[in-house]
Amino acid sequence: MTAMERFANSIVVPVVVLDKVEDAVPTAKAMAAGGVDTMEITFRTACAPECIKAVAENCPEVLVGAGTIINVEQAKLAVEMGAKFIVSPGFSDEVVSWCVENNIPVAPGCVTPTEIMAALNHGLKMVKFFPANVYGGLNAMKNLAAPFVGIKFLPTGGVNSGNIKEYIDAPFIHAVGGSWVCPKADIAAGNWDKITQLCIDARKAAKGE
Repeated sequence: MTAMERFANSIVVPVVVLDKVEDAVPTAKAMAAGGVDTMEITFRTACAPECIKAVAENCPEVLVGAGTIINVEQAKLAVEMGAKFIVSPGFSDEVVSWCVENNIPVAPGCVTPTEIMAALNHGLKMVKFFPANVYGGLNAMKNLAAPFVGIKFLPTGGVNSGNIKEYIDAPFIHAVGGSWVCPKADIAAGNWDKITQLCIDARKAAKGE
């Protein structure tokens, strides 16, 4: 199964912020138990590379990637540590080019026609749309999808269990990103059962169950 297929199957690609390496594996296992077997560990914290390595080595059932990647150096480090995909908040030609050349799935942040065209020129079929709630949400993506036939979006920002079905039902949405299924406070407190339940609830909500 490709990374794109894993994203769609997972429905939610959690945006995970980790402050301690020892929280990485329990977080990954808690989410996987809830049916969410992909995770985007953000490069917002110093321990992010080691967290990716921990999950890659100890949780083969989880597709782990790196988020908030803003330069090629970070992308290279993330992949060296075991990241299987790269997510960027914006479009970086350097990062996307490196990922494409090295067969690493990449989802750059694209919210304008120009950015989407740049992604398409690199052969990408899916882009991150962030922050979705600021840049017009579903209505904006619907209008952008019209001229760019076949493009799929991974919206992040403002998506939650209350509106996830509306997003997932849209034909131009591939999967959704978000941190509501793995709140930073619950990770810090070791509330693994709650994280599992949040993942279960998100997937049920997406399916209208």
